[in-house]
Amino acid sequence: MATASRRPDGLPAHLDVEETLVMGVLNVTPDSFSDGGEHDDAPAAVAHGRRLVAQGAAIVDVGGESTRPGAPRVDEEEELRRVLPVVSALAADDVVVSVDTMRATVAAASIEAGALIVNDVSAGRADVDMGREAARLRTRLGTPPVFIAMHWRGHSDVMNELAVYEDVARDSAAELAERLDALREAGVEDRFLAVDPGLGFSKTGEQNWDVLGDWEALASHRLPILVGASRKRFVGALGVDRDQATAAISAYSAEHGAWAVRVHEVPPSLAAVRVGHRLRRSVRR
Repeated sequence: MATASRRPDGLPAHLDVEETLVMGVLNVTPDSFSDGGEHDDAPAAVAHGRRLVAQGAAIVDVGGESTRPGAPRVDEEEELRRVLPVVSALAADDVVVSVDTMRATVAAASIEAGALIVNDVSAGRADVDMGREAARLRTRLGTPPVFIAMHWRGHSDVMNELAVYEDVARDSAAELAERLDALREAGVEDRFLAVDPGLGFSKTGEQNWDVLGDWEALASHRLPILVGASRKRFVGALGVDRDQATAAISAYSAEHGAWAVRVHEVPPSLAAVRVGHRLRRSVRR
């Protein structure tokens, strides 16, 4: 199984693993679209994080603010209250923790608490200090955090109004490229960058499938790719079990060389990425 364990050069194994990693979702929120309220206190969240690792998650992504469509923002103090005890406890277990935040202050406090990855769905657009902070920070490994930059056009209360494109896959890739350039200008190095196409963010159901179907556009940044389709509305629109459909997307993503898939239910996607990886190895080139 691929893991995000420490490599000889001191980095978490996040850029050149052979197999697609499974990132487990840990929402410490009362209002996330799928599991809001299930792990919204620290003991329950830490227990679930450990469960995700035991099931095979290589990374646990801890978030204290829902980004579902229409969700209100929480203030900084509340977000810190939610995530820091969970990050600290899991990092003490040597878990590779990602913090899902749009705030530079929360990112900095989480890295100090032991997180190794910053997962910013706005790619630095929501907080102008995020890029500089990500470049300045050092993790417990002595390296900058991995920074995951996602395609994003606006906050949850307005994002559905912004789903207008000429070519959704190419347009969103171009917009994400602009954000990557801004992050580089702020000092973030390419070797610590990963990208996320932003499925479900300012995209209609059909547009999400169009993004997934154009892997060439996804891969145009030549950076590790995170795919986050888990339990989203466009998956549910198929009329099938959302976790099973998510696993199918995980297999597809692994077959195409994704770095990681972000999922709520780890075991089916763990099996799926192994199948996808095996298929990728068998493709005649």
